[in-house]
Amino acid sequence: MAGYRARRTTAGALTAAVTIVAAALAGCSGDDSPSDAVSKAASAARSAGAEVTAAASSLASRAAEAYASATAEAGRTFDDIKGGVDAKGSITLGSPDTDSDGRTTVEVTAENTAGSAKSFAVQVDFTDRNGKLLDVVVVTVSDVPAGGSGKASARSNRELSEEAQDEVRTKVGRAVRY
Repeated sequence: MAGYRARRTTAGALTAAVTIVAAALAGCSGDDSPSDAVSKAASAARSAGAEVTAAASSLASRAAEAYASATAEAGRTFDDIKGGVDAKGSITLGSPDTDSDGRTTVEVTAENTAGSAKSFAVQVDFTDRNGKLLDVVVVTVSDVPAGGSGKASARSNRELSEEAQDEVRTKVGRAVRY
């Protein structure tokens, strides 16, 4: 979605720049020479270009901050679990889908091989087709009976399909049974 916003912002700024250029050229008074009008139009275009660059930079910065925040939150969740054991091999993910809000979802299944009911914390990594990490979420599969399985749904924190060019993939980043 950030890519979509950046393109939308870029298109809006370019439209504004063209409008400014047209207004500058059309609004020439008898005192302005054609070169003055061109100079004013070029200045307006440079200003609009700078605004586009700043907007794109701001969007990229916000996306990086959101990713860092999600990753840090995932780390804190796992840090808070005491006495857990690695359970990555006990987790399977379904096929990614997109919900009505445009966010990517995936079904998480946890198999409990322990002799008593357990819960699972599962980090789901959302990536693009090249493996670039787009988002991270942690989902809890609670109270899975001994020898049984439990399900939960992981949902991305934001829209990812535009950024991933409609090829969002998921993988288990880590999982703990506790």
